[in-house]
Amino acid sequence: MVRAAVLVGYGINCDYETSYALKLAGAEVEQVHISGLGEAGLERFEILAIPGGFSFGDDIAAGKMLANKLKAAAGSSIEQFVSDGKLAIGICNGFQALAKYALLPEMGEQKFTLTFNDSGRFEDRWVHLKAEGNSIWTRGISSLYLPVRHGEGKFVAPKEELRHIEREGLVALRYASAEGGKPSYPDNPNGSMNDIAGITDRSGRVLGLMPHPEASLYPTNHPRWTRGERDVLGIELFKNAVKFAEEELV
Repeated sequence: MVRAAVLVGYGINCDYETSYALKLAGAEVEQVHISGLGEAGLERFEILAIPGGFSFGDDIAAGKMLANKLKAAAGSSIEQFVSDGKLAIGICNGFQALAKYALLPEMGEQKFTLTFNDSGRFEDRWVHLKAEGNSIWTRGISSLYLPVRHGEGKFVAPKEELRHIEREGLVALRYASAEGGKPSYPDNPNGSMNDIAGITDRSGRVLGLMPHPEASLYPTNHPRWTRGERDVLGIELFKNAVKFAEEELV
């Protein structure tokens, strides 16, 4: 059976929802405290999830302290996990941590960041997304409708790095209008460059995204479900990951 580790502790507050999403998708889930991650034996797992929240109160910058803690607690284990071709996802604060850890778009020096929204305020709304690229998590998905809830979600990268990410097909998700076209605020809720909402590594196995797929598991999670509106649910990302792990990693 596919085993998934979901990080908990220090202000992470979407751990139960993320754990439930992975269980619903068919994984056996273990919640692992960050401080014990180095002793948890990451080699036992096929999936690692870093959920959303406000780790360390977003001190210094959102995700920065979490990234430092991950490096200190289990840096070599996490890097080996990724090198072994296992699956990882960072959602919202987890994406911010992946950026500042420099696990995306590849291990090394930090190449991009997620910073303060152009609106200058916390954004809590549902957004339309277009899926593209080669991420295992988004296989077979062309569009999604998911909630965002963040104050530092603007994707920013130097022009050369942005060109590299685009050229290599590492964009996994983009904000879009309701019709699927070029968005403006609030469809792009934070002003992200090139409307980027999520990116992947070259293998497609590591995904970072600002929207919350764990908050979209049932049709009744849709804010307009009583009007009969239906969109692809976030649970499909987790199902894709579990299916791939069953076929390729277990």
